[in-house]
Amino acid sequence: MSSIHSISPEKLARLIGVPHCPALIDVRSNADRAADPGVIPGAVRRDADVASDWAIEFAGRAAIVFDQRGESVAEGVAAWLRQAGASSADVLNGGYLAWLKAGGPVVPGNKLPPRDASGRTIWVTRSRPKVDRIACPWLIRRFVDPTAVFLFVAPAEVMAVAERYGGAAFDIEGAFWSHRGERCTFDTMLDEWSLTIEPLQTLSVIVRGADTGRLDLAPEAAGLLAASLGLSRMYPDDLEQLEAGMTLYDAFYRWCRDATDEPHNWPAVKSGKTP
Repeated sequence: MSSIHSISPEKLARLIGVPHCPALIDVRSNADRAADPGVIPGAVRRDADVASDWAIEFAGRAAIVFDQRGESVAEGVAAWLRQAGASSADVLNGGYLAWLKAGGPVVPGNKLPPRDASGRTIWVTRSRPKVDRIACPWLIRRFVDPTAVFLFVAPAEVMAVAERYGGAAFDIEGAFWSHRGERCTFDTMLDEWSLTIEPLQTLSVIVRGADTGRLDLAPEAAGLLAASLGLSRMYPDDLEQLEAGMTLYDAFYRWCRDATDEPHNWPAVKSGKTP
């Protein structure tokens, strides 16, 4: 029987990737993670045995907790989160296994760079981003690691900085996370992480067209390029530009997911009538 503080895999799937998605907390055991290192998109890993120590981190935030099967481990952690001041704390019905059974996407954990002492992945790329170098951080923050750190440095220093800080270089020649043939870095990440979510695939064509100058790939590519270049002129600070760009890609993703068939006409056409 489901708890009153619970959510189905189907409802969770609608929340993943949007900015108001609750914090998603993976409290599976080390043995379960070793047997299947997959990660539900956007989930952070925490140790259930010391939930009382870290629960305060999520005070004032909504959270969804999952263990392997939706049992007492997740229930206990959710209770600790509520006690520590989380605005809400729900358990994923049936846990990770129910997510898999429902066909939910899973990011291969063995294809993520190592995490630092704070549990964050670190990514390094060229300064003054335009398209791919904003699209990729958006993808990582929304679907892979919400705590990810991004370092923008001089092009000649990307590889050395990534090595020094245990990070992953991206969108630069010679890096694993970069263009492959006519496909851009955003495509590479989707491929490597098995993110076949239809709206992301639609968005990838728009990003590819804007990033590689092939604006004929999608009618929206020209608009994304124009907005990206405009942001690069508005924000001389790369991190401020990234924060502004997050909203831009949130909007494009929601269009890809929910609004591709919605027309916009003026004058407005009343329901049941055609122009």
